[in-house]
Parts: sequence; structure tokens; C-alpha cells
Amino acid sequence: MNEFMTVAANRDYSKEWQAPGSFPWIFQRSKPAIEARPISVKDNYARCVKGEKPYWMPAYFYEADIVWPDAMEEHPVPEVDGYDWWGVYWQMVDSAGGMITKPGTRVIKDFANWQNEVPWPDLSVVDFETDGQKIQKMLDPERAHIYECVEGLFERLHEMMPFDETLMAFYEEPEQLEAFFQKMVDYKIESCSKVFKYYGRVDGVLYHDDWGTQRAGFFSNDMFREQIMPATKRLFDYIKGQGKFIELHSCGKNIQYVPMMIEMGIDMWTPQLFINEPDYLYETYGTQMTFTIPLMLAPGWSEGEICKAVRGFVDRYGKTGRIMCWIMTDSNDQKAEAIARDELYHYSLDVYNSLFGR
Repeated sequence: MNEFMTVAANRDYSKEWQAPGSFPWIFQRSKPAIEARPISVKDNYARCVKGEKPYWMPAYFYEADIVWPDAMEEHPVPEVDGYDWWGVYWQMVDSAGGMITKPGTRVIKDFANWQNEVPWPDLSVVDFETDGQKIQKMLDPERAHIYECVEGLFERLHEMMPFDETLMAFYEEPEQLEAFFQKMVDYKIESCSKVFKYYGRVDGVLYHDDWGTQRAGFFSNDMFREQIMPATKRLFDYIKGQGKFIELHSCGKNIQYVPMMIEMGIDMWTPQLFINEPDYLYETYGTQMTFTIPLMLAPGWSEGEICKAVRGFVDRYGKTGRIMCWIMTDSNDQKAEAIARDELYHYSLDVYNSLFGR
């Protein structure tokens, strides 16, 4: 057992470990109860994700609870500068509101020899049961429960060695690359199985793997199909086989991959804001896949202006029943967000009752 797993094995998981104010800590917080609705919030969320005629348009993030285990050390725990259990050193970047790997960090010195260099986590030594009991106490039984499965196959590789070397491996070591991805899928399946067993009801998995820049994907479509898709689909087949839906978090202008996302079984994608042409996604793929689209509330809007914007959003994107509305403000204006959520629920409920003949 390596030194990083030794630390993980000796944590007291009955305690909270995340740093207050960090993303994991925020995701773990309990949310206020949602008023009674025609069906449960979790069932309506699942209907939207799967394209099964929801009763109203969900308010993204607000209507789901995130399952973020302290016992899954894909990042340092707590999330401050330090090592994860792979031996990767992370640094908090306050201006970005998140963590990056420290420049120069290298776990894999020679990708051709990765089998002998990667310290694979031993999950058997981690107390998932105690951590799961703790996390479940913060989850709302009415909301959808989404496991935040961070550091996907491609991300984990370029966290272990420089990014340029990772991209070169696609050309120079395709067989080794496939072997690495498939072994990483074995690990991901094992880690998901721990979450499904010990963290109560899990409705879906939010899988993270960034695939692009702000101009286009990192890979040609052929390269994506040949080298990203096979191992990733095996992981998704396992998750879907466990009765969970799949959400994708993938930054970059990744529109080119949407047909393959659908083929892999991804139910929903939250595209990176402002670069992925939501109207095009909605018009082209809106019956085949669910998307999260932002609604930006301008500072100083009156209640009437907020409600008008919400109604316009529903009228524009509500015809397929496969859009979630991500209500956003520049200044985290909770009052404005509450007004928008209330209008979104009541107005879309009426629209969907008419649209779906209820």
C-alpha cells in the first residue's frame, strides 16, 4: 500500500473532511426542502434526463443533490494543496475557483512503462461504509441523487504526465493507450460499485472528462471513435446496467462528438457556457439527448422582468421536454434566483400539461 493510500485508510470518515467554501463542501450541503409537486422531484428529473415527458422543466443543480464522497480521493482531501491517492500534486487556484495539477507533476516517466509506474489505489482499505452513512444524512430523499464521478479516463492520464506527452501517446503508443484506458475503466467500475453499495440511492452518474478547447475538440472524430469511445462506453454500459442515467460534464466546444455521445449512451450533457451553440444543440439533437442551457438574469431586473425571461426561455426550449434550465446571476442573487425558480416551475407545469395532454 503506497503512502497516499495509507493516509486514506487511516481517516476517520465519520467526520467531515472538506474545506468550508470549497466545491466539494458546497456540493455536500443540504438544500432547503422543495414544496409538494405532482410527482417527486427525483422522478421528474429522471423523466427529463431520459426524455420521458416531465411534468415541469427542472431547475438544474437546485433539484438534484450531489453525492461527493470524502472517501474518494481523486482530489486531495481536504481539497487544498496536496496529493491525491494517485500521487498527483494539486494546487488551489483561487482565481479559477478550483484545483489544477502542479506544473511539472509527473507520476508516469515513460508511458511505455506505465504498468510499472502507476500506483493503483487499493479501495479495499478505505472505509466507504462510514463515509456513506455520513453523506446520506445530507441528501434530500425528494431530490435526484447524482454521483459526481470526477477525473475521467483522459483527464486522469494527463494529470499523471505532461499534456503534450498524453496527446502524443495517441499517435505513438495506441496499444498502450488502450490498455491504460481499459485498466482505468476497471478502477472506475470498482469505485462506482462502492458508491452504489454504500451511499444509499444513486439515480445517476455525472461523469467528468474534458474533451476540447474553446474552438474544437482535442481529437478528430475518427480518433475519438477509435481511442476514447471503446473504454468509455464500457464504463457507461456498466453504469446503465446498474439502472443509473448518465450526465456528462465535458468542457470545450465538443459539439462534434454529440452523435457519439448519444451512441455511447449518454443521456444528458451540460455544455460549457457560451461556446457550444445551445440553439443548434436543441434544434439538432433535442429529441435524442437532454441539455442544460443557462438563463442569465441581469442585475436589477424586476420580478416582472425575471418572470418574462423565464417564460420566454420555456417557450423557446420547452417543446421536447429535454432541457434543464440553469438559472444564473452575476452576483449570486438568491432572491432573483428564487423568483425565477418559482416561475419556471409554475409556468412550465402549465406548458407541459398542455404539451403532453395531461
